[in-house]
Amino acid sequence: MPNAFSPDTPPPALSPAQQELFVRELNAAHALLLRYAMSLVGNRHDGEDVLQRASVIMWRRFGEFEPGTDFVAWATTVVFYEARNFQRVAGHCRLKFDDDLMKTLAAERAQHVRQWPARVTALQACVEKLEPMQRNLVEEIYTRGVEAAELARQEGRAVQTIYNKLNFIRRALAECVQRSLTETHL
Repeated sequence: MPNAFSPDTPPPALSPAQQELFVRELNAAHALLLRYAMSLVGNRHDGEDVLQRASVIMWRRFGEFEPGTDFVAWATTVVFYEARNFQRVAGHCRLKFDDDLMKTLAAERAQHVRQWPARVTALQACVEKLEPMQRNLVEEIYTRGVEAAELARQEGRAVQTIYNKLNFIRRALAECVQRSLTETHL
């Protein structure tokens, strides 16, 4: 797939149904594609630029997309080539990778991006399996945004005790998520 398009070339006419499908698919995949772009170029600002440019290319080439196939796989390919182009054009002030490393990183990140919804689902299930006190600690810190120091003060405990509990819970959750993903063969 070429990594650029001519701005003078008008996009193919898309039917209203194709336009709606494109918008729906792109909106559904936006967060995943942004994380993927960021992983390729190194920061959010550049990732947003790459995704914006890639979105224009996707719109222009959406006639090539086969409905019913994997939009995220198609879109990550477009984002990959746009990120490569961005790295080439960026010049000396930005971190640049050679093509082989970029392809390796892109393949790994694309796999991770495709697994993200399954990881979130597995994490939610694993949090539900925690003991009530552990689940409450996770909710206080990660959902409600309570600082560990504040929670320690409220409970009359040392801050390090809260951190130790959180580390134990994070390890248990990571193992649970990995086990769940392995069982579903992702």
